[in-house]
Amino acid sequence: MKFHYLTIFPEMITSYTGESILKRAEEKKLVSFDVSNIRDFSTDRHNKVDDKPYGGGPGMVMSAEPILRAFSKLKFKTASVKTSAGQRKVVAPKIKVIQLSPSGKMFTNTVATKFAKQYTDIVFICGRYEGVDDRVRKILKADEYSIGEYVLTGGELPALIMTDAVARQIPGVLGSVDSLEEARIASPRVYTRPDTLIWPQSKKEKGKKYKVPEVLLNGDHKKIEEWRKNQQK
Repeated sequence: MKFHYLTIFPEMITSYTGESILKRAEEKKLVSFDVSNIRDFSTDRHNKVDDKPYGGGPGMVMSAEPILRAFSKLKFKTASVKTSAGQRKVVAPKIKVIQLSPSGKMFTNTVATKFAKQYTDIVFICGRYEGVDDRVRKILKADEYSIGEYVLTGGELPALIMTDAVARQIPGVLGSVDSLEEARIASPRVYTRPDTLIWPQSKKEKGKKYKVPEVLLNGDHKKIEEWRKNQQK
């Protein structure tokens, strides 16, 4: 899958996608990331990408034309597949355009799984200021999504959250399907060594003992799964 970002802060995107699991997934060619700086597509000598809103009101609105120009230069994934006759044909990309908005549809893990299965390319339009000229949404047939009932200063963080959630649904990104917490009984209460932790570790103050629950130490997997299930309540 290829993720595209139209933003005025490209470093916000690359600083995250260039680390950890997403970086390894890109190195394994399971995903790829393309970041476009909207300012590069402005015709204004100062690379201006916003203007005052019609009808008045506070703040500025991101202009449509620089975003549309940036979108027109995107290169989408194509794939070559073998037909039943043994010939190969090029399959057109399946593109999803997303505009981040506090009033958009709620993004969930179910949506992330659906995106991972259905699309070859996802384009994120990362708005700023008071929003984006609505003609962008209409022309690009973008769907508006929100990650929660709160307002952020821009669309970059929601785009990265959605990227992370979608990418981990792609086979091979996490290394094992068992790593998907939603595919197994996962507990928010997790422990590792030592089985008894004394804290604080100070000569001036006597430490208190914090032990791992006994059920996790006895090797009875049925009881462990029951305990984990109960911790989800």
